[in-house]
Amino acid sequence: MADRDISCAVITGASSGIGFELAKCCAEAGADIVIASDTAEIFEAADRLKSTGVNIEAVQADLATLEGVDELYARVQQSGRQPDVVIANAGRGLGRGFLEQDFAEVQRVVETNITGTIYFLQKFGRDLVERHQGRILITGSIAGVMPGTFQAVYNGSKAFIDSFAYALGHEIKDSGVTVTVLMPGPTDTDFFETADLMDTKIGAEKKADPAKVARAGFEAMLRGDEHEVAGFGNKMQVMMSRFMSDSRLAEMHKKSAEPGSAAH
Repeated sequence: MADRDISCAVITGASSGIGFELAKCCAEAGADIVIASDTAEIFEAADRLKSTGVNIEAVQADLATLEGVDELYARVQQSGRQPDVVIANAGRGLGRGFLEQDFAEVQRVVETNITGTIYFLQKFGRDLVERHQGRILITGSIAGVMPGTFQAVYNGSKAFIDSFAYALGHEIKDSGVTVTVLMPGPTDTDFFETADLMDTKIGAEKKADPAKVARAGFEAMLRGDEHEVAGFGNKMQVMMSRFMSDSRLAEMHKKSAEPGSAAH
């Protein structure tokens, strides 16, 4: 496979936001795409991508569950396609204090961001390694480098994913398959609304364009880079986090994510 040639990509969490834009990047590069999400909006996303002229298959499946990932994997197998790009983008946020949260929602975040994600990567990653070629892109977050006061479970899940991506990449570094983790900051998607963060400072502030974030991650994946922190300000924030105590980082995050902070 040439450095930039891709023939088929599977993208999760592709109904909107960064995931949709990543699917668009793959399609515009000439790859057939299989896009998946847990909502029926995935079919609307497929319609919006038809103008790219590639083959598109949309799969609605609950990617927080092993059964949902198995369903997606079976659909790809049945199609006869052999993906050479696998993009794990499905994710879920959750704001407010941990002790106030409904534990079913907490569990949903963990199962989507961690359990479903790594099961998806194992299912599809084994096939890439067996063929000795391919690219894996995982959407992590700069949230993973700091304790997430009032987003404790979300940031913790992204710390897991950021770490996992590096480890997986080094486990398979001689296989012909590369692993890249995309680490965006606040991005203009429906994430903040669904995570109940609209009354927070971070929810109200200006956010990055998801198309630009996706393009940065896509290009990093094509280069085979280990990671891509999207945006200069986010790069500086990640760099600064290396020199600050966890306690100070937790207090800084509190000022951004505390309920009602948008008014301050």
